[in-house]
Amino acid sequence: MPSEVRHLVDRGRSHPLVRLTGVLDAETAGPVRSTLLEVLAGQPEALVADVAGLRVPQDAALATLREVFDETRDWPATRLALYGGDGDRRWEPTGWLVADDRDAAYAALGPPGAGTRVNLDLEPAAGAARRARELITELCLRWELAELAGDACIVATEMVNNVVAHARTPMRLMLARRGATMSVAVRDESPARPRFSGPVAPTAYGGRGLLLIDSVATRWGLLGLPGGKVVWALMNR
Repeated sequence: MPSEVRHLVDRGRSHPLVRLTGVLDAETAGPVRSTLLEVLAGQPEALVADVAGLRVPQDAALATLREVFDETRDWPATRLALYGGDGDRRWEPTGWLVADDRDAAYAALGPPGAGTRVNLDLEPAAGAARRARELITELCLRWELAELAGDACIVATEMVNNVVAHARTPMRLMLARRGATMSVAVRDESPARPRFSGPVAPTAYGGRGLLLIDSVATRWGLLGLPGGKVVWALMNR
């Protein structure tokens, strides 16, 4: 009989809660990973997983949770916690914070910060990049990161224009502040990876793609999802 993992995502709490039940093995590792990445693609400040009902016949299956931890370490840099029963330490190699129960997990994570994450839904049309720049400029002033506004606008312009020109799907601009670091990310509905398309005119605003993002960002990367992708970049003050 094939293995199965069922999941339930509860977004009505201070941090999203993912309840996983069933058998975590080589067959179900992919769906578990996809479920967690889908939640993390929304850039929550923290995520809690209830694994009390998850059976793991082989320790190697725990590598799935470790891979999610490593893959999302830079972006969205979400704090990850799980609980699977009082005194159960087998989850520690995953890198996640291990708590005895739900209340302990949420207590360890603490409440979410106010106003440190802002999203903007955009259509793949002319003017999308301009709206992104306007929001970034406003937020950089509010977050007292005015010196990052220029580079953040450059990054957002390239990401948004790439979706307009190539992916041609609705997108979501996601901005966040973590101390002196600002992240800019764009999620679209195309699995195609962005690519550098060659030189452009010196007067063109946009079109330089990943090379320009690489020149102004501290780090950048791509998070592949079943229904598309997120391209992200970090900038430090």
